[in-house]
Amino acid sequence: MQQLVVTGGNRLHGRVSIGGAKNSVLPILAATLLTDDECRIEGVPNLQDVQNMLEILRNLGLDSTFEDGVVTTRVRDEVSSIAPYEHVRKMRASFSVMGPLLAKRGAGEVSIPGGCVIGVRPIDLHIKGLRMMGADIEIAGGFVRAKCRRLRGSTIYLGGNFGSTVLGTANVMSAATLAQGRTIIECAACEPEIQDLAAFLVAMGAKIHGIGSHRIVIEGVKSLTGAKHRLIPDRIEAGTFMVAAAITGGDVTIEGLNIEHMLALTDKLEEAGVIIDAVGSQADQACRVRASGLLRAVNLTTHPYPGFPTDMQAQLMALLSVASGTSVVTEKIYPDRFMHVAEYNRLGAQIRKEGPAAVIEGTPGALSGAPVMASDLRASAGLVLMGLVAKGTTTINRVYHIDRGYEKIDAKLRGLGAHIERRDVPDDFAE
Repeated sequence: MQQLVVTGGNRLHGRVSIGGAKNSVLPILAATLLTDDECRIEGVPNLQDVQNMLEILRNLGLDSTFEDGVVTTRVRDEVSSIAPYEHVRKMRASFSVMGPLLAKRGAGEVSIPGGCVIGVRPIDLHIKGLRMMGADIEIAGGFVRAKCRRLRGSTIYLGGNFGSTVLGTANVMSAATLAQGRTIIECAACEPEIQDLAAFLVAMGAKIHGIGSHRIVIEGVKSLTGAKHRLIPDRIEAGTFMVAAAITGGDVTIEGLNIEHMLALTDKLEEAGVIIDAVGSQADQACRVRASGLLRAVNLTTHPYPGFPTDMQAQLMALLSVASGTSVVTEKIYPDRFMHVAEYNRLGAQIRKEGPAAVIEGTPGALSGAPVMASDLRASAGLVLMGLVAKGTTTINRVYHIDRGYEKIDAKLRGLGAHIERRDVPDDFAE
């Protein structure tokens, strides 16, 4: 077990580069099941979630290599179509192998997935979509078991109580590429990561129209080929470093991002008093993030893209805890995604939960270091951000959460002047 130990008080400055999108690479890796040919994915971050997905694919008969940010895959055999609990329990995105397995092999047996503790995250829309394409699905013993002769095109509505389903759209869209006939997904997710997956599928020979819209049309083809693809930048990693610069009153240039994917976040940061300037060319985007003086309170509500991303809620709440005034954060994607509030308050934040919202009484300079426990991936990033500005030392336990979604975040922060180190501790001590 490991801890991150952060000593606050340093303003961050310098340059940092952003890696490929975690939320793109996992369904893209799952989609390599759709072809017998070699696939090459570039710009892949070395994350625990990526390693977990590669392990799942190896158990499903794919050989893979991962070196210098490049993953290559090729199907070795199709003997197994089972993704067992010991692998799938580690992350929710592992369920995205179900659509490709059904489309290519006619069967899939995937454990009901695990992942971060951020509230109920059902897979009912995944199952609804695949059933409407002709799959015979049963749920028993903690597994989803599905089979079909060949999937058939259908018109499918994928809207849920909290908007479009991102992974459900990925699963159904991937499956539809090899289905017989036309599939129309209404109320499809239009996140950049879904667009990235669609671009990869098109490179494999899929016929997909309406990419980036809420209505995606897929014309099924008989087979797909291998493809080469470079991931889009990780907008959540980029956003986390934007907040790191702002919360410390720093001056950081963030390289290799796509600012157009982040307008909802940059809008709120600028409202809070952060200065954001785009630099570089369209082909080599970067932005400079600066903050001086008091940050201001803002209100925000999470929504599906292009709204404010739920995956940045915890990080911005960290910033608002040291802003001047009262902020209200309303969570419309995962209403229970406030597990971090108690730990933030341990550091001196003044936050109270009111239903699907949190009210933050911002108090500049009030945070002080303490031992805290990470509850999920983005909450762990938020704790690191608070530690950067808290007086004294903050010790963050369960940092395996942060390693699921950030490659070497401690090294990148040290490169910007942060005092942060990683320590090995006995398992029972870290818990």
